[in-house]
Amino acid sequence: MTRPFLSIQGIRKDYGDFTAIRDVTLDIARGEFMTFLGPSGSGKSTTLYILAGFQDPTEGDILLDGESLLSVPSHKRNIGMVFQRYTLFPHLSVGENVAFPLRVRRCAKSEIEDRVRAALKLVHLEDFADRKPALMSGGQQQRVALARALVYDPPLLLMDEPLSALDKKLREDLQFEIRRIHQETGVTILYVTHDQEEALRLSDRISVFSQGRIEQIGTGQELYAQPATRFVAGFIGDSNFLAADILSVAENKAKLSICDGVVVDGVPVQGRPTDADRPTLLLRPERISISLDPQECGVPVTIRDLTFLGNMVEVSSVTDREEPVKIRIPFGNRIVSELASGDRVWANFDPGALHAFYG
Repeated sequence: MTRPFLSIQGIRKDYGDFTAIRDVTLDIARGEFMTFLGPSGSGKSTTLYILAGFQDPTEGDILLDGESLLSVPSHKRNIGMVFQRYTLFPHLSVGENVAFPLRVRRCAKSEIEDRVRAALKLVHLEDFADRKPALMSGGQQQRVALARALVYDPPLLLMDEPLSALDKKLREDLQFEIRRIHQETGVTILYVTHDQEEALRLSDRISVFSQGRIEQIGTGQELYAQPATRFVAGFIGDSNFLAADILSVAENKAKLSICDGVVVDGVPVQGRPTDADRPTLLLRPERISISLDPQECGVPVTIRDLTFLGNMVEVSSVTDREEPVKIRIPFGNRIVSELASGDRVWANFDPGALHAFYG
């Protein structure tokens, strides 16, 4: 069995009576792009700061190449770090900013010049070495911060919400650049974000955090298609949840009744029920189609609103129980011209795309 490059083992962090993270356990392969995804306060940044050595864990261990990092000071861990704030030195030029980690390490002048030149070329800023940070855009400054973090060739790069201060178009451009740089350098990256689209666009795997724990680890496709908990199902992608009644269960697959008598069979069920629990059924908006007549697998809904979103039309509707159902129809589908607010239609779905959750 191959030893993981980075192993996070049962990390816990307490602040007095408050536990920020608990039992965070994760193995990361060399060269992997792993994203910590979750809402504010879920523990993802705390985990990253413990890895960086800025905080000490209450329990647990971190192994890098089989060696514990806990006794190693942060400045000796040889880990690159990029923050939301660019933290550039305003009185130094771009080249001097990038060279700073090498000067601290007392590298030879010729080596510094070569490495700075290569790092700036990597982030497409080779013509900006003499410019001061204040004369650059936010996206350019973040590229400088990235070059500075990579210039000494760290084995591990930590990135904490590095793009959250940028506008959408610039953020998407830099996401592409970060992915390109990762592919070119092969550096192992741990990336923190609350933006699910960013996580899906960048990552090899994603760790979904909630209330100080990792809820699920997997590729973007795995998390979207096979969510392990209702939280993951609701956090990754858009979701509809309908109340359901269990008719029978066999081998973790259930026959359910929804919307006053619509029966669906073979639905995977996640979680552990109590006697009082009723499961909820997950329906993805893009896995639903609309018809004007009843279909074998579908529920009647009443349209409340239609919103044009460019490449699709979003239909907001409710079931007879007033449960909201969001439906997304590709732009150009002829049925859109036949729909209007107040219409009663059928929301149809593939039973194989459904999941049910307790809790």
